[in-house]
Amino acid sequence: MSSLAIMQPYFLPYIGYFQLMAAVDQFVVYDDIEYTKKGWINRNRYLLNGAARSFNIALQDDADTLDIVQRRLAGSFRRDKLLNQLREAYRKAPHFAQGLALLERCVMFDDDNLFHFLLHALTQVRDCLRIDTPLIVSSSVPSHNHQAKGQDRVLALCRTMKAELYVNPPGGRALYEASAFERHGLSLKFLLPRLHPYPQFDAGFVPGLSIIDALMFNPADRVRELVLDHYDYE
Repeated sequence: MSSLAIMQPYFLPYIGYFQLMAAVDQFVVYDDIEYTKKGWINRNRYLLNGAARSFNIALQDDADTLDIVQRRLAGSFRRDKLLNQLREAYRKAPHFAQGLALLERCVMFDDDNLFHFLLHALTQVRDCLRIDTPLIVSSSVPSHNHQAKGQDRVLALCRTMKAELYVNPPGGRALYEASAFERHGLSLKFLLPRLHPYPQFDAGFVPGLSIIDALMFNPADRVRELVLDHYDYE
């Protein structure tokens, strides 16, 4: 059964995002939908002194109605400052060299277009974890209704890409109706991440942090195992 997931791009998202990516045959990344301030598109969390702290990618001031692909990084955004912030937080982590090398490739990527910046980082992590799912940019998919919203656009993309199963994170329960998918000959499932604990310095486990946290404390092969094997469906 051909499976599909569709998500907004996030900067170095948590492990559940990559579990969803690895679980499907095709993974569509939205570039031509409106940027949302309150989401996780350009911000995330990392570990500092045993607690979760936020970091973000500063954006140029622009109209709220612009799509993600139309937004740009702020001229004042200091890549080196963010890199140093995360370097200092994790410099004593057991797999610091591995995590830092990935961070440098992502943070120092020289493109001010928000979508290009995010897609590059997602691709870098996907390749690091040896996930073979193709990442497909939504605006590049021909013939589907680009003007449709929400569930209608998802259904249009599923039909165009000949998917039989649509997989979404649990937050999609309030957005999608199984009966609507069934009417189009499609199945709908929700992937439920299990955030398996791993050692983080000497403190208790803080779940749901950026994938960078997992890669600072575990070899890439172990993170790959956590991606591939630690989730359920409903």
